[in-house]
Amino acid sequence: MADVALTAAERELLDGAAGPAVALAMRLITGLARTLGARSLVPITSAHVDGCLHHGQAGLDFAERLVELGGRVVVPTSLNVGSLDLLHPGLVRLAGSERQDARRLMDAYTALGASPTWTCAPYQDAQRPTFGEHIAWAESNAIAFANSVLGARTDRYGDFVDICAGLTGRAPYAGLHLDETRRARVELDLSPLPAHTLRMDAAWAALGHLTGKLASDRVPLLTGWDERVPEDHLKAFGAAAASRGGIGLFHVAGTTPEAAHQGDAVETVHRITPAMLSAARDELSSPGAGRLDAVSIGTPHLSVREFEELAALVRAGEAMSPNVEVWASTNRATAKVAESNGWLTDLESAGIRVLVDTCTYVTSVLRPQTRHVMTNSAKWAWYAPVNLGVQVTFGTLADCLTSARTAKVTRDTASWH
Repeated sequence: MADVALTAAERELLDGAAGPAVALAMRLITGLARTLGARSLVPITSAHVDGCLHHGQAGLDFAERLVELGGRVVVPTSLNVGSLDLLHPGLVRLAGSERQDARRLMDAYTALGASPTWTCAPYQDAQRPTFGEHIAWAESNAIAFANSVLGARTDRYGDFVDICAGLTGRAPYAGLHLDETRRARVELDLSPLPAHTLRMDAAWAALGHLTGKLASDRVPLLTGWDERVPEDHLKAFGAAAASRGGIGLFHVAGTTPEAAHQGDAVETVHRITPAMLSAARDELSSPGAGRLDAVSIGTPHLSVREFEELAALVRAGEAMSPNVEVWASTNRATAKVAESNGWLTDLESAGIRVLVDTCTYVTSVLRPQTRHVMTNSAKWAWYAPVNLGVQVTFGTLADCLTSARTAKVTRDTASWH
């Protein structure tokens, strides 16, 4: 295991010149760098922390220890979803010590100087990283989006490492920070797919799920589609690919900034047919699901454009069935825009509730009797059966709203062929 060459300034951080919290963080960062075979560290311009979702005592102890040691982030640091909606505390059913610990953890990270963004989509912020910037982001979909769509550089970081990078301003110079690891290894040829299919929101989510399955942790290159892919479709694709597989970077010819000249190192080519995409869609749905109890959208968090689309679909139809809970998850900044445009009023009038700071598949939001949920998120469909013990049906946003109005699953499957 190669030693890590530290600069004089980094050696001082490790030795405690910036305080015990930074010294602790540097020990973790340099230890990870040795494990990864990195020969040096790389300065970063931002961090995104996934560790503020309460999973147990160890995470809380670690964050509060950093606070006790006087830790403060030295680069702009955003926070992923927590276990509570702090603006609407009654929406999450946590009680007693569980609620208290969840709040303590969220408070600890803000005490470390991180911004209380509470979103899984920090790239929707106005101050997002630019091409070539080295960053240290956790949250799988955020990693995929930053690397692929923005052209920033981050490896796949997780709890503890993320905040340590924020405290030190350093990350191991390894993995997806390096040129050679960013080359495409597997190609997905989309030319057999109809144009109308590739213009659907859910098609890119299902395609991401299929890509994660086919590529595993190899960098994929998508070819055969001439139109520029909208950011929200890329968001859905990356979230699904990172959930089903281990993908932290993808390239889309004609859309993403590093896609040109990516075919040189490709080892495998898959021609994606309508049948393959439909099979991926169906893999995201539970067989024989019963009555519809809830609909959940906004995983990753709804963008402003998606909120506008949702509000337009709501205005064009009837209110949701009283027998179906409908949840839309988003971040605080987007919710403010939605409120100022009257979209929140449209949704609430139709029976849709908006959740911020958290997500419906990571904490207790859905009614306890919920058994069957519909979603347009491949990520939600992949995780919720295990996290919540529910059955899931995956469909487009329009499918979700139509089903919520009738309390019966309705899907336009013809559009997938």
